[in-house]
Amino acid sequence: MDDFDANIPIYLQIMREIKRSIVTGELKPGDRLPSVRERAEALTVNPNTVQRAYQELEREGVSETRRGMGTFIVEKESLIGELKTEMARSVIYSFIDGMRSLGFGDEAILDRLGSELKTRADGPGRPAAAGGMN
Repeated sequence: MDDFDANIPIYLQIMREIKRSIVTGELKPGDRLPSVRERAEALTVNPNTVQRAYQELEREGVSETRRGMGTFIVEKESLIGELKTEMARSVIYSFIDGMRSLGFGDEAILDRLGSELKTRADGPGRPAAAGGMN
């Protein structure tokens, strides 16, 4: 993580980054997370912040602490799918809230989204074609 968003608690940002790493395959079920101290030093944050992130991940069923061994990603087949669904929902809700704050109704949001998807038919992550933002 390069920079933290000042508007979101750091422990939530740490949790999101760990979840993203699981979804992308950088972390796999059964992998050991860095110790609280190691992660805190790497991120230059207070160890209590990392500890809170790890506790919340455990509470959510994403990780487990093994006494004397550390914190590990749970070995659960459905974990990646569950995290993808959770993260997608968050992105979608944020998008919908943003569009509604701009004055778009549900039908207009769907129309706009359909239009943008067509302009990006060349592949994911590609910029919209010229004139794509009407």
